[in-house]
Amino acid sequence: MKRILLLSVVLTHTVFAQNYVHQVLILNEGYFDFTTNQIIVPPTIGSYDPLTQVYTSIDTLSGSRFASDMIIDGDYIYIAADNMLYKYDKYTMAAINNQQVDGIRNLAIWNDKIIVTRGDYDNTTFMPVLFNSYLQIFNTSDLSFYMQFDTISGPKWSTQNMIVNNDMLYVAVNNAYEWGNEKGIVGVVDMSTMYYTGEIDLGPDAKNPDNMLFDGTNIYTVNNKDWSGASISKLDLATSTPTTVNMSMVSTGCGTSCLRDNKVVYQISGDTDLYEWDPATMPISGIPIGFAQNFYTLQMDNINNYLYTSSTDFFSYGSVEIYDSANVMIESFNCGISPGKIVFDIRNNITSIDESIVLDSEKNTILYDLSGRVILNEKDLPSGVYIKNNQKVYISKSDY
Repeated sequence: MKRILLLSVVLTHTVFAQNYVHQVLILNEGYFDFTTNQIIVPPTIGSYDPLTQVYTSIDTLSGSRFASDMIIDGDYIYIAADNMLYKYDKYTMAAINNQQVDGIRNLAIWNDKIIVTRGDYDNTTFMPVLFNSYLQIFNTSDLSFYMQFDTISGPKWSTQNMIVNNDMLYVAVNNAYEWGNEKGIVGVVDMSTMYYTGEIDLGPDAKNPDNMLFDGTNIYTVNNKDWSGASISKLDLATSTPTTVNMSMVSTGCGTSCLRDNKVVYQISGDTDLYEWDPATMPISGIPIGFAQNFYTLQMDNINNYLYTSSTDFFSYGSVEIYDSANVMIESFNCGISPGKIVFDIRNNITSIDESIVLDSEKNTILYDLSGRVILNEKDLPSGVYIKNNQKVYISKSDY
C-alpha cells in the first residue's frame, strides 16, 4: 500500500496593523416640498474616499420623502429613510434587505438587534401621528420584527436619539412632533432582559432633547426646549443624576452638535458661529471657536482628529467641509442635497505580514483574516475582506 504524506508546518507570523478611515459615508436627505407633498429630489447615499478625495454617489432611495439616520455595524450599513429600514453590504454597497417601519427615526445596535425610535406628524393637519409603540427592535440578520415596547410598557411619546452602553439603552423621549407639549425624558432599557426599567426626567429646562452624546461616563443631551432657546444636560450614568445648564444669549434652538476633544461643539439654528462648551466647568455659554458658516451637521473623525461639517440650502446643493485640529479647512467636496448624516467606515489596515509558513501540498495560498489569524480553507469562510498573498481581497461565498 502506497502512502501519501502531507505536511503542514506553521512556523511564525507577525502582523502589523492600524485603524484607518476607508470611506466616509454621506446620507443626503434630499428635497421634499411639503407644500405640494412632492418628492423633488429623493434621498441618496454617497461615499467619499479620503485617499483619492473623490466623492461617489452610491444609491438613490426612491420613494422616500427624507432620510433620518445611518449607522455601520460590522460588515453592514443600516439606514432609516421615511418609513423604511434598509440594510447594505459595506464592502459591495449592495442593498440586502428592507423593512417597512412607519415613523422610523433613529437607529442603534445591540448585539444582533437593531433598535428603532419612532415619531411623525401629519403634514396636512400638522398634528402628531400616534403610534402604539415608539420603540421597536428588529433582527439585524434579515430585519425581521423582534419585539416592541408599547406605550404602557415603554415610552408614551415620540423618541429620537439613543446611546447604547454595554447592555443598557438610553433613549431620548422628546415628543418633538407635538408643538407646545415637548418632553425632556431619557428612557432606560435593560437590553439583556428587554425590560423598560424606567425614565429619568431631565427637568423643566431640558425639554425636547435633540442630540445625545456620550464620553464613556456621561451622556450629554442638547435640548431645543420649545425652540425659543437651548440648553445642555449632563447625565451621570453612575448616579442617574441630570444637571442642566441654560445657554444664555440663545434665542432659538440648537442646529447641530457633536463631541470634540471631550467638549460639546454646537451651533445655534440659523447662526454662523460655532461654539465649544466644556462639560468639566459647565458654563452658561459656549466659547466661539472661529467659524463663520452655517452648518447642517457636525461629525468627528477621531482617527485623524478631523471635524467634518456639512452645508446646504435644503433644495439645490449640499457640500461637506473638513477641518483639522486648528480649525483650518483642509478639504471640501460637493455631495447630495441636505447631507444630514456623516458616518466613518473604519477598517484595519494590515501594513505587512511575516509569511513564515509552510502549507501542505493541497494549499496554494496563504490566507489571513483581518486580525492576522491564518486560515487554510477559503471555502469555509463567510463573505468578507481578507489578506491573500499579502493583498487585501474581498471573498464572497458566490466565488465557490
